[in-house]
Amino acid sequence: MDQHQIFGFLLHDVTRLYKRRFEQRSAQLSLTLPQCKTLSLLARNEGISQRQLADLADIDAMSIVRILDRMEADGWVERRADPQDRRARRLAVTAKAGPILDQILEMGTATRTEVLEGLNVQQRDLLVSLLERCHTNLQGLSGRGWSRPGCPFKR
Repeated sequence: MDQHQIFGFLLHDVTRLYKRRFEQRSAQLSLTLPQCKTLSLLARNEGISQRQLADLADIDAMSIVRILDRMEADGWVERRADPQDRRARRLAVTAKAGPILDQILEMGTATRTEVLEGLNVQQRDLLVSLLERCHTNLQGLSGRGWSRPGCPFKR
């Protein structure tokens, strides 16, 4: 089989294995990948709505509500009134979430280090640049309704 024909399968399998490895680590903190993803994205995008966060995280509305309810009960997240719309709420990360965010960052670093083992700095940079280009190409198709808004992971 032509190496280019397996691109999608390979990308999917690498993603699956990467997620599995990260989930092994996050389970040690009694967190799930969606919880880690939600908290990390919120920390980078404070002030967004639940709906916007659900879109960014690619998590359905009911699941994001449950995740945020738990994080609010743990004191990691606050729902604040939206100054432009009194019915809406804006999300913010609390100082109490700082240590958890640090641990999530450490887990991500450790997982990434394992995945990229054997690649030098130039190869790592090239890999990320190429994936960003693929992401941009797919974002360009958003006019056809195939993609979510903007990449929240850009450097």
